[in-house]
Amino acid sequence: MAQPQAKYLKDYQAPAFQISHINLDFSLNGKNTSLVAVSKVVRVGDHAEPLILDGENIQLQSVKVNGVPADFIQSAGKLSINTQLTQFELEVVSKLDPESNTSLEGLYMSDGAYCTQCEAEGFRSITYFLDRPDVLAIYTVRIQADKALFPYLLSNGNLINSGELEGGLHYVQWHDPFPKPAYLFALVAGDFDLLEDEFITRSGRKVKLQVFVDKGNQHKAHHAIASLKKSMAWDETRFNLEYDLDIYMIVAVDFFNMGAMENKGLNVFNTKYVLADKASATDADYHGIESVVGHEYFHNWTGNRVTCRDWFQLSLKEGLTVFRDQEFSSDVGSRAVNRIHAIKVMKNQQFAEDSGPMAHPIRPESVIEMNNFYTVTVYNKGAEVIRMMHTLLGEAKFQAGMALYFERHDGQAVTCDDFVAAMEDASGIDLGQFRRWYSQAGTPEVIASESFDAATGTFCLTLEQSTPDTPGQSDKLPQHIPFDIELIDADGNSVINQVLDFTQQSQEFSFTGFNHKPFVSLLQGFSAPVKLEFDYSIEQLLHLMRFASSEVAKWEASVSLFSLCVWQCVDHLQNNKTMYIDNRIIDGFKGILLADDLNEALMAEILTLPSAGSLIEQTDSVDLDNLEVARQFAVLEIATACEDELLTKTRLLSSQGTAEARALKNVCLSLLLKVDDTHRTLAVKQFETADNMTDTLGALTALNAEQSSEREQVLASFESQWLETPLAMDKWFSLHATYTSAGCIDQLEKLLKHEAFSMSNPNRVRSLIGVFAAANTFEFHRLNGKGYQFLTSAIIELNKVNPQVAARMITPLIQFKKFDLVRQDLMKASLQQILAIDDLSKDLYEKVTKALS
Repeated sequence: MAQPQAKYLKDYQAPAFQISHINLDFSLNGKNTSLVAVSKVVRVGDHAEPLILDGENIQLQSVKVNGVPADFIQSAGKLSINTQLTQFELEVVSKLDPESNTSLEGLYMSDGAYCTQCEAEGFRSITYFLDRPDVLAIYTVRIQADKALFPYLLSNGNLINSGELEGGLHYVQWHDPFPKPAYLFALVAGDFDLLEDEFITRSGRKVKLQVFVDKGNQHKAHHAIASLKKSMAWDETRFNLEYDLDIYMIVAVDFFNMGAMENKGLNVFNTKYVLADKASATDADYHGIESVVGHEYFHNWTGNRVTCRDWFQLSLKEGLTVFRDQEFSSDVGSRAVNRIHAIKVMKNQQFAEDSGPMAHPIRPESVIEMNNFYTVTVYNKGAEVIRMMHTLLGEAKFQAGMALYFERHDGQAVTCDDFVAAMEDASGIDLGQFRRWYSQAGTPEVIASESFDAATGTFCLTLEQSTPDTPGQSDKLPQHIPFDIELIDADGNSVINQVLDFTQQSQEFSFTGFNHKPFVSLLQGFSAPVKLEFDYSIEQLLHLMRFASSEVAKWEASVSLFSLCVWQCVDHLQNNKTMYIDNRIIDGFKGILLADDLNEALMAEILTLPSAGSLIEQTDSVDLDNLEVARQFAVLEIATACEDELLTKTRLLSSQGTAEARALKNVCLSLLLKVDDTHRTLAVKQFETADNMTDTLGALTALNAEQSSEREQVLASFESQWLETPLAMDKWFSLHATYTSAGCIDQLEKLLKHEAFSMSNPNRVRSLIGVFAAANTFEFHRLNGKGYQFLTSAIIELNKVNPQVAARMITPLIQFKKFDLVRQDLMKASLQQILAIDDLSKDLYEKVTKALS
């Protein structure tokens, strides 16, 4: 195959033409769908270049300029139109086959409904166009279709016209008054159930809210619409931003590559982030819906009204909007728990990406396939960079910077530098060094050391930073790191709580006035996305678990404590010594269960002991086989020692109906089943009597840990009850995917043929194949190589069906360098197998070649 070529940020050039208005006229008719696109085109500057449009998989019918057939050349992915006119009307007529489109990009079918997905470059699969984010046009869209089959015809903006046509057809016309790039265009046509509401903005405008769902699911849309109203009110209060159209629509579709899409006024959502009721959705599902609905709504300003100039600036909208949705979740829920969840994503996923072959800055320098850069680095590390900026400026100056950003750039396509400049100018704070976070890849590593001079009462903290080399980048410069610390005395009193400005390669900070050496809590709240190396003692960690004023710091100390005992056990195994757990560590976790000053949600997070994947991310090279034995031993020892407390807590919480109580109860239940088979009856009883999916799944998860007749019984019962509910069956598939057993792969192979599974549906694929590869660490990495081959076979099949999903699932296979040479060779062989297939997609080609090189 011809090798795909990379594009580079340094080669950016402004468009030679702009399109100010576009009229789209769709006639939806299955494989014979037609589209007439009429654009107002303006030449930019004094040049004689042809107009070159992007287009893929389009059956071109005709091209006219000012009503006259145009002189054009059609080539792979491009349409070149020869004209010397400075402004003109361009008409492109084409035919589309949405029924055959399995990539789920452009215009496609989802369970009988027409749907679009245009981010990042899907609009070019709908019509030839300047498909780039710095071309903003005003869209007017006419849609006609069979009224009986497609009673709802939706697009961006406000509805301006509709009517009946002959032959059972009808039409609608939508107009979006706000200029937008092509990636924000959306069209949906289908027969749905509709849930309606309204929101009154602070200026008194009435906005119609509509959520469209598959027939029979209207009762599952109430939480989504409530989350939308909560998001709209929060954005007005916290960010002084008001919605700007007369209507806001959400459509839930089952076939969708992403979580959701922020198309202006018409958000297209994966059903996973819309549908929920107590029987079929967990507390985590409810939280996910609220968060994603908020995220897509917040894009209305941070992404739509101000968008990115080019795709290298993706974090401009995504990092900023993730920060906003995290703040929303924290303001309306538990700030500590939401912060812990964000930290887990960074440490378990983003750090892995930074140390792998796809490492890139939050503003990448080059790209082959843009879909590959919808990453945890761009999104989540991007959000951490915004959070650090917020820490350095403070809330008032940060909000002043946001206001200036919108004042300067509303209606424009801009860069990350434009955003930082607004923050600098509004706050008066120099962010020159801070800009390196946008351009340097990799996770900075900070080594901390402490000293105490009893004679002078001086405590000294020394910090040293460095960032490892990443592909294409070496010799990294020091970053500006806001480093949050707390100093706590022996009685548990907080003496100093301060954010240090850590800007040099090595820096010392001194604190005076101490009678005794204080206990230090470092990098509180994960104040910067760095790896911290500090030789905490067991005594120090126990003190922080008990007295740190930050709940997140308590949790961080518990993670360090458990990790410490696991790595000690690995060392014992490697040196043929008997494993043991220090009794102080066991007493520390027992103290959590007995504490009366901790909320249940925080207890649940502390007792959710670090996964194998998170432990692997703590080391450069892992002895996986000994890690498996050591982790199982450590969990069993802690659970056994705390059995009475776990049992008491489980029984106490059984009658409580809060999400926090359910979270803690289900963690305790899972630990109890590690201890003794007799506790299975507790899980079976909970499964049989549960009146909500959280407790149902909690019982299933606990029983899923090992082979038993009870496990088979409850899994069969769940399957029978929920077979016709796809999102519930996704949970069932994921349970099988995380099952640790010698027969795991054989079971997964059978499930690929299950009546509820479909390789063409991303949700099904992610729940079974994706969860197995990403979360079932020890089974995926068995030395027999069956786990690698299972994923490889699936990726080869997906390359033909949906390359975007295939590329996202290959991640565990390309992150091989932490493992032993035998496993590395097996994973490389799988990658070579993928590289050798015919018609390898750009999505996969980029990741595989970078991994192998």
